Amino acid sequence: MRSLIKLIHQTYRMIEPPGSSKGLKNVLSLSSLQVVTYLFPVFILPYLFQVIGPEKFGLICFAQAFVQYFMILTDYGFSVSATKEISLCVEDKTKVCNVISAVMAIKVILAILSLSILGLVVYFVPRFKEDWMVYVLSFGVVIGNTLFPTWFFQGSENMKYTAKLNIIGEFAYAFGIFLFIHGPNDFLLVPIITSSSALITGLLGQYILFARFGLYFQVPKLEDLYRQLLAGWNIFISVVAINAYTATRIFAVGLLTNNTLTGFYSIADKIANAVQTFPLYSFTQAIFPRLSKIFHKNKLQAFKIMEQVQLITVIVSLICLPLIFILAPFIIKFVCGGVYPAAVLSLQFLLISVFFIGSNAFRVQFLLVCGKTDTYSRIHITMAAIGLPLIIIFIYSFSYVGAAMATAIIEASVFTMTYFTVKKLHFSP
Repeated sequence: MRSLIKLIHQTYRMIEPPGSSKGLKNVLSLSSLQVVTYLFPVFILPYLFQVIGPEKFGLICFAQAFVQYFMILTDYGFSVSATKEISLCVEDKTKVCNVISAVMAIKVILAILSLSILGLVVYFVPRFKEDWMVYVLSFGVVIGNTLFPTWFFQGSENMKYTAKLNIIGEFAYAFGIFLFIHGPNDFLLVPIITSSSALITGLLGQYILFARFGLYFQVPKLEDLYRQLLAGWNIFISVVAINAYTATRIFAVGLLTNNTLTGFYSIADKIANAVQTFPLYSFTQAIFPRLSKIFHKNKLQAFKIMEQVQLITVIVSLICLPLIFILAPFIIKFVCGGVYPAAVLSLQFLLISVFFIGSNAFRVQFLLVCGKTDTYSRIHITMAAIGLPLIIIFIYSFSYVGAAMATAIIEASVFTMTYFTVKKLHFSP
């Protein structure tokens, strides 16, 4: 344990310039957000699952998985490309405004396109037309996400605003759930509450962007729009590929089984996702802009920092994940109100995938830091081509447990490919 603390302290000194604490503040801000988003499901998930029942819960999760595709479209690749560009020009207000104007214009256009596609799907496809209100009401999350400028806050290393606003959204969501959801007949209020909380944070994010930072929107030039589209393209393709074997899991379970089984799988998936993101998300989001700046000055130092941070993550995972794996039956019983062996097995397989994701997170990020977006894209497109059929075959063979089994295999493969790819990189100071 002392060695781990010493390694963390040494790595922090490499990342944080003398006399500065901005990186630490960003980590703490995001960690506070993660604590809230980690603890809330402990109270909300069991309540929601048991009050509206696994069938309605599964339907809502299926709708969320569906609108996730529109969030991917509206995000494009800006969560990486725009973040990186903001981090490098943050001192130049004119350039920052150019980036903001072009990115927001594209995101709004993509949101309108997404709404049009949603309308066509729920009108013409019977599977969606039957519960069309759930999907339409869930779309508010896409609008809120489009408005929320997390890429600017991350790039300018002002993640405290992301943390504060998302915590407000989480409290609004929890308040709405406990106040208005009392039985299965209230299930339509769940997407309304979810969308409302997302819209609140999105609008507040826009207010802070222009009022607090003194920035302004201007009609972007065509060349600026084209440049942002080009910069984010490889990332967008990669994110589409990644979601072909991540977000698609719940969507595929919903299509190939039924709402009840989707509900049970979604519980396991949400628990595993909470374990995966806390506290890993805080570090990856806070370190990315800082590592981009360090790499711009000293490539070898950035590489060493990445290796040390990744080592810390692996050690922490080896300490924490086995305990959660053992406690999986008790966790599922607490959330679902009963013993469901298939849900327990799904959670345990997903925890194996969480280990590989955590052991690979900073290597994957480093490919983006050093501009290897084509390599990053190639790895995930390859795994999407293999992983999506694998998920479908495993669901057919093993029901929803198959989705979790396939996920563990896929993430182990992504880890292997990324490990050897990064190992071949050579940098000099």
